[in-house]
Amino acid sequence: MQFIDQARIAVRGGRGGDGIVAFRREKYVPAGGPSGGDGGRGGDVLLRADSNLQTLLDFKYKRLFAADDGVRGGPNRSSGASGKPLLIKVPCGTEVRDSRTGILLGDLTEAGQELLVAAGGRGGLGNAHYLSNRNRAPEKCTEGRDGEAWDLWLELKLLAEVGIIGQPNAGKSTLIAVLSAARPRIADYPFTTLVPNLGVVRRPSGDGTVFADIPGLIAGAARGAGLGHDFLRHIQRTRLLLHLVDGSSEDVVADLRVVEEELRAYGHGLQERPRLVVLTKAELLDPEEIAERLEALAAHGRSAAALPSLGAPLAISAATRSGLDALLALVWQELGVDRPAPEPGAAAGMPVGQGVAAEGGWPAAAGGLAEAGAWDPATPETFLVPLTRPRAPRGTAAASSESPDTQEPAASAAGLDAGAFGADALPAEAFPALALDAEAVNPEADDQEGITRDALNTGRLR
Repeated sequence: MQFIDQARIAVRGGRGGDGIVAFRREKYVPAGGPSGGDGGRGGDVLLRADSNLQTLLDFKYKRLFAADDGVRGGPNRSSGASGKPLLIKVPCGTEVRDSRTGILLGDLTEAGQELLVAAGGRGGLGNAHYLSNRNRAPEKCTEGRDGEAWDLWLELKLLAEVGIIGQPNAGKSTLIAVLSAARPRIADYPFTTLVPNLGVVRRPSGDGTVFADIPGLIAGAARGAGLGHDFLRHIQRTRLLLHLVDGSSEDVVADLRVVEEELRAYGHGLQERPRLVVLTKAELLDPEEIAERLEALAAHGRSAAALPSLGAPLAISAATRSGLDALLALVWQELGVDRPAPEPGAAAGMPVGQGVAAEGGWPAAAGGLAEAGAWDPATPETFLVPLTRPRAPRGTAAASSESPDTQEPAASAAGLDAGAFGADALPAEAFPALALDAEAVNPEADDQEGITRDALNTGRLR
């Protein structure tokens, strides 16, 4: 599909219908009087944002859009039909300007949003409107008025929250291909990307964020070198810029300066936009070389000639997917994306049959469990709390839940020794959302604040 992001069109509202001169001529109705009807109103021209469109290609072949005219009035005071409005669909993110003055008429950023760009003309009046005591048989009517006509300049600015910029072959298309389902053209020569690419990256909250990859910038782009600044408009709406620097370049600081100068030359607030500096193609470098290049980029960022950036530079490798999690974490932090909250009851030990992970550890029970050897404070996510007893395999006799000699509970399915849990090992604070049956609690421990071993292993937690 050919990508067209600018177009010039002409729109014209429908002409209003003419009023007519007519007199009522009916049997047994003497001196019926004037009965000329009014003309219908001309149709309007409207622009509507459509999320299914991604380019202004439709306006390359058709540039004149005119709404229907109104119908002239009829006898017996019959009004003419109004013209049907003309609805023109444009992509979301389209700016509409008057081509002669450059005045912004509207910005369609949301799907379904409409903009009236040419109003239809008003219909003419029939002679029935001119009846008066002084003129009982008027023979006057008016013509319909012409609709508005405008020459419009449409400019598409893609809607994306994160923009990816850099010199050619810096790994922009590779990064968006790895992070999203976008499949841009990727090759080992400059200017492989000729049009912007959009990709939706999944957020931790479950929805998506749009990333925009634009063609590379070279020195002199402000004067038309390379692809110029034509595509920088597509990152004007972004909230964050990812500035990629090719790690295999001989002078990474010089490459960084080139793009910064082009952002300054273009203006429109891009030089002040929040920016993360990212060193790419780390798989081609030794650890010492990566550290050296990151230090050089950080030193440049501390200089007065550098554009403002967020934090220290980051090294990634899109080919091996290393460093991408840290990069996305910084992106979500800057965009204010929160991680999803744990499901209610997940940390309180919901009875799911096989136990639940103790996320974040058990503050009240950590000491007792650590001493019993059933929980490692360094890796709290690996600890499982057995909430039900194991079932015997099918086809075999069910194992007795209690030993006939000692009347002690059997070992749990997780392989934990029942004796490892003392009576004070799991205080009630560790299970704030659980209740106990009356018979499940040891009657001899009425003054005990914790959950007894018998209550835990008999599966009476609900």
